[in-house]
Amino acid sequence: MPLAHTDIRGLYTAIVTPFDVNGGVDHAALADLVRFQISSGASGIVPIGGTGEYPALSQAERRSVVETCVEAAEGKPVIPGVLSTGYMDAVEAGRDFLSAGASALMVVTPYYAPGTQEGMVEYFRAYRNDVDLPIMLYQIPRRTGVTLDPESIQALAEDGTAIGMKFSHYDMPEFIQTIKLAGDKMAILSGEEPLFATHMALGAKGGVLASATIHPRIWLEIMEIAATGRLKEALAIQGRIDPVIAAIFTETNPGPLKAYMAMVGRSVGGVRKPLLPPKADTLKLIASVAETAKQQLA
Repeated sequence: MPLAHTDIRGLYTAIVTPFDVNGGVDHAALADLVRFQISSGASGIVPIGGTGEYPALSQAERRSVVETCVEAAEGKPVIPGVLSTGYMDAVEAGRDFLSAGASALMVVTPYYAPGTQEGMVEYFRAYRNDVDLPIMLYQIPRRTGVTLDPESIQALAEDGTAIGMKFSHYDMPEFIQTIKLAGDKMAILSGEEPLFATHMALGAKGGVLASATIHPRIWLEIMEIAATGRLKEALAIQGRIDPVIAAIFTETNPGPLKAYMAMVGRSVGGVRKPLLPPKADTLKLIASVAETAKQQLA
């Protein structure tokens, strides 16, 4: 049975792609990381989004990452990102992930040649027809410069094109309007750690979070409390991880996150160009929070 919007609930880890000492994908480390997520309570895995360095991987590598995640996820949904700029490239990637065992696809808004609202709606409708997998919309305008209006999201939810979306945006009025128009028709997931508890209290069904790749349990705790409307309590718990969030997003994700993971005992290698290892000041900041985090966020 294909995933429906009612199936998408909980914490979906935006997982890093581990690299070995030669810069290749470290599949053993990846499988171990996926098993850690599932045993910790994650509802599913979202590989090769921005956190997984989609643009830096070949299509063959992307497929192999999805295959490894599917094998290690013990039947939990694997929803790979599709961040290709061109439609046919995105379709090719989606079909490849379908054959690799993906449960659904997280498809970013088309951005290099941005269309009108009508053009983007038709893009996603055509994509759903051309790739036989459920799709989640991926809205991240700080990276793409493109935003789907709440009314466009509503249309894609109502006609069954999209079963969910990752909302990576700090515009709270837009989030509230999206929840009002589409929150009962699709699973809207938070993609912003600082706003996660607030998004949950306002109606999000869960989150797709990068920092869950190393600290899933605290986000599960926050999620359960915020979903019951106890926002003040959830934010107090989130305060324990806020210094980590500030540190790992000082530079472009996932460079600082990977450095932090190594410091707390789960090394996953470096990053690929054009990303570079974090600067000395960033590493110093990360180190200053890592020791405390090892005690408080294990």
